[in-house]
Amino acid sequence: MKALIAGAGIGGLTTALFLHRAGIEVEIFERADAVRELGVGINMLPHAVGLLAELGLMDALDAAGIRTRELIYANRFGQIVWRELRGLDAGHAVPQFSIHRGRLLGLIHQAVIDRLGRDAIRTGCSVTGFEQHGSKVIAFPSEAGKPLQASGDLLIGADGIHSTVRAKLYPDEGPPIWNGVMLWRGATRWPKWRDGRTMAIAGGNQAKFVFYPIENVSNDPGMRLTNWAVMARSREAEARKLTLGDWSRPGNLEKVLPFVRDRFHLDYVDPAQVIHATDAFHEYPNCDRDPLPRWSFGRVTLLGDAAHPMYPVGSNGASQAIIDARSLAEHLRAHGSVEAALGAYDAERRPATAQIVHSNRKGGPEGVIDLVEARAPDGFDDIDAVASYPERERVVRGYAHLAGFAAGRVKP
Repeated sequence: MKALIAGAGIGGLTTALFLHRAGIEVEIFERADAVRELGVGINMLPHAVGLLAELGLMDALDAAGIRTRELIYANRFGQIVWRELRGLDAGHAVPQFSIHRGRLLGLIHQAVIDRLGRDAIRTGCSVTGFEQHGSKVIAFPSEAGKPLQASGDLLIGADGIHSTVRAKLYPDEGPPIWNGVMLWRGATRWPKWRDGRTMAIAGGNQAKFVFYPIENVSNDPGMRLTNWAVMARSREAEARKLTLGDWSRPGNLEKVLPFVRDRFHLDYVDPAQVIHATDAFHEYPNCDRDPLPRWSFGRVTLLGDAAHPMYPVGSNGASQAIIDARSLAEHLRAHGSVEAALGAYDAERRPATAQIVHSNRKGGPEGVIDLVEARAPDGFDDIDAVASYPERERVVRGYAHLAGFAAGRVKP
């Protein structure tokens, strides 16, 4: 069996590793001219880390990232709304990792090269269309403007929120949906806070500030490469000026600083200072797409952001793509036909990810901060008088169960 994969991001490359482990030949087509280690920080939740551990990548993860120990949700004054241990400290069989997205992509990319060979990935080669003929799929990549053909037993669209494969399956869908919230993200060297393994999200309905370490600084144990993010509601008129789904748009200090100046009063960091200390950062319109009624059509299916782009809350985008990859490979190994395998994969993963897309639109687990801020916008003396522990727990732990990483549910 041979699988064609459109897209060499985290989802596409992880899929290649799982398919290779299942004895399936893989050819990957990536529209960019190289697989580059771009981006800023992300969190890999235990349910996804356990799957990367299956692929033998735990040592590489430890070398590149930080094992997250604790997550703190707070209001804009730094008053704690919710705190909980994460990963191994929360009773999972594997850690949670805070890691630079580029480093994560790089270590998965290197594993693909080591196991499948460099020729398995064709860069500068975009899949522009496909046809199905009996037991084969014919993909039509374009390389430097030259049309090519590639034949396989199945085609996997892992080509992101602007997926060409998805557009061929749903030609009338239109662009991604923007919710009016802008996300600014950056990373800079910053003094270690607490134990150097703690993640904090502060703020509420108007603006949130995210702060966590993603990498040790080898020559200075008192410093960490630290990721920060600001999410705030922007003017709707700006939608006409934005390319939705573009992660590489440079950020602008004049746009982000008004959302943090005089608003946040945190004892562990001044958001304006950490933003000023960052050489370059990016802005991203917070967008997704509506869940689809179907991913799989014969021998063609979708995966990762091509299948279920979601708002970047709850630390779930890359994690869900990795779960997709393992699920697809297991169904291909278990079923006698490609069509049956893709149908079973669709039935397992599509409803689960649709629920997460909808939950993220409501704030995901970070909705617990919104809940408290709506009731106590100027702070509180007693958090339990604002929202009881069981009420706050339902928001946070309910999301963990929905997304599949509640403690006790994650296998090693």
